[in-house]
Amino acid sequence: MNRILLKGGRLLCPASGLDQTGDLLLEDGRVAELGGEIAAADAQVFDCRGLVVAPGLIDLHVHLREPGHEYKETIASGTAAAAAGGFTAVCCMPNTEPVNDTRAVTELILERARGASARVYPIGAITKGLAGAELTEMAELAEAGCVAFSDDGRPVPQARLMRRAMEYAATFGMPIVCHCEEPSLSAGGQMHEGPVSTRLGLAGIPAEAEVLGVERDLALARLTGARVHIAHISCADSVQALERAKAAGARVSGETAPHYLMLCDADVGEYDTNRKMNPPLRSPQDRQAVRQALAQGVIEAVATDHAPHSVLEKDLEFDQAAFGVTGLETALGVMLALVEEGLLTLAQVIERMSAAPARLLGLPGGRLEEGGPADVVVIDPHRPWTVTPDQFRSLSANNAFLGRRLPGRAVLTICGGRITHRLEDAL
Repeated sequence: MNRILLKGGRLLCPASGLDQTGDLLLEDGRVAELGGEIAAADAQVFDCRGLVVAPGLIDLHVHLREPGHEYKETIASGTAAAAAGGFTAVCCMPNTEPVNDTRAVTELILERARGASARVYPIGAITKGLAGAELTEMAELAEAGCVAFSDDGRPVPQARLMRRAMEYAATFGMPIVCHCEEPSLSAGGQMHEGPVSTRLGLAGIPAEAEVLGVERDLALARLTGARVHIAHISCADSVQALERAKAAGARVSGETAPHYLMLCDADVGEYDTNRKMNPPLRSPQDRQAVRQALAQGVIEAVATDHAPHSVLEKDLEFDQAAFGVTGLETALGVMLALVEEGLLTLAQVIERMSAAPARLLGLPGGRLEEGGPADVVVIDPHRPWTVTPDQFRSLSANNAFLGRRLPGRAVLTICGGRITHRLEDAL
């Protein structure tokens, strides 16, 4: 019998309203008992006094790169990075090679994810080959194990096709995850359009390139009644559009990423390609609007949009470098910095990184309860560390927070009752 006993930690589970000091016993992959003093023979015991014991984090939006680009990331390395960041589950986007647009690719991903350091939930493509021309067999993808559909990295170009996709997905209750972008406005752009892009001599991407896509897909959500989730929200007008759609009764939700909460376009600095992503870092005013939307619950979830690239794609002139940054290993630390700033409480951070993602995509986990999955993260909110590439489990180091000092981190991650990450000098 596999038993793990976490002693004396702050048990923090916003989903169940739990916030108390006590013990947590995990047995054979489930939560056996929680709260108060627990004794268990033959258990592996960890002294968690002064630490936070919370539901394992869930990331709605990652790129694991396998199959097809294993030199950037593999399912094994990506889930190891996830575990190091406190995540026990990740949802992987379909822009692999081949694209996850058939049952065979979904099953391949799930097979390779057996025994991985985090649970892997595939997201299937909306259109075949992400080409924006013909819908995939969504019912088949759902049967194979996909939990949502997205052409992330590309918008679905035709409103009529996106409408049909939403209607199709709605017939079996599956959500559509929208990459919102108007390509005719963003084409050729390298960073947010504004005074900073002008100073750096870089072609800009106006916020409206995102907002027009958000407005269209929210309108289609109202039309179809489908469950629609807006990915990587980066600007104020997108927040306002989401708020209006919710007020109108649409079944919509949204996420943002840690880099949009902590950084802005000025942080591109002197052409730092590790701060080049799509959508780009926006203005300080946009950042403030996104922060407030997350604090108020208009944006429900934080997702990393973990997008690993090797030096072959990043160590280039800014306009030649690939879009995308990693985030699995730094997301929690960045969010703890926002707790220090007073923007969010620790309970809000846990809710937006565990309970909310589980609720939005109908996934297991996201709460601590007897009989529930033994997916747990132990956090030391007061364990400062400096982000350096040598610490990463990811195969790629294109992280927007290199060199930054973060106030805390995950010190122990348990997925399905199995220890997937342990910071040796912390426990």
